[in-house]
Amino acid sequence: MEKRIAIINQIKKKGLLPLFFHADLDVSTGVLTALYEAGLRTVEYTNRGVEALKNFEQLRGYCDLKYKDMWLGAGTIKDAAAARDFINAGADFLVSPGLAEDVFDLTYSEKLLWIPGCMSVSEIMQAEQFGLEMIKLFPGNLLGPSFVSAIKEIFPNLLFVPTGGVKLEKKNLQDWFRSGIVAVGMGSQVITKNFLEKKKFKKITAAAEEVLDLIKEIRKEENE
Repeated sequence: MEKRIAIINQIKKKGLLPLFFHADLDVSTGVLTALYEAGLRTVEYTNRGVEALKNFEQLRGYCDLKYKDMWLGAGTIKDAAAARDFINAGADFLVSPGLAEDVFDLTYSEKLLWIPGCMSVSEIMQAEQFGLEMIKLFPGNLLGPSFVSAIKEIFPNLLFVPTGGVKLEKKNLQDWFRSGIVAVGMGSQVITKNFLEKKKFKKITAAAEEVLDLIKEIRKEENE
């Protein structure tokens, strides 16, 4: 199976794309392990600090050695230069906060999954014209589930992943999934500042498992 499709299928299957960054490599490795132990196989490491690329290269090597079935993506990719750096570092997929045509051109030529952020119908239309499959709705807390409900029928073939402000609570997740999304992107709700500062990796595993269990429960209720 083509890698791009395999990653999309994995994100859809779990319903959760976790994202994080930490300047300390040991902490970053601990978080990656915690998420893997929760059963997650797609992780977005965000490009939000000067250490991001160097840490990503090390995490890529760690995955290749220990977690061969983990798809490791790079997030907050805003231009082709950053995209090229992380592709060279071994990124399996890229995520952006918005639409950037130069990032699209590069990922298209590399046959790499790119998940751009969109906030308007015009941006979603442009992403669809690019031939993209999966869209990050960002910031999710400003758009809300009602936005997805209103546009889903217009874009029946696009897969939506809201990110930013999605809460670790059943009602909020239920509203999102009922609107027609396939997964949620979550960062600080699962990988909290406190967990990072105190290296509470087991707590991160537990929080990720809680989200995954809630998503399973919601999906089961919707199918009954």
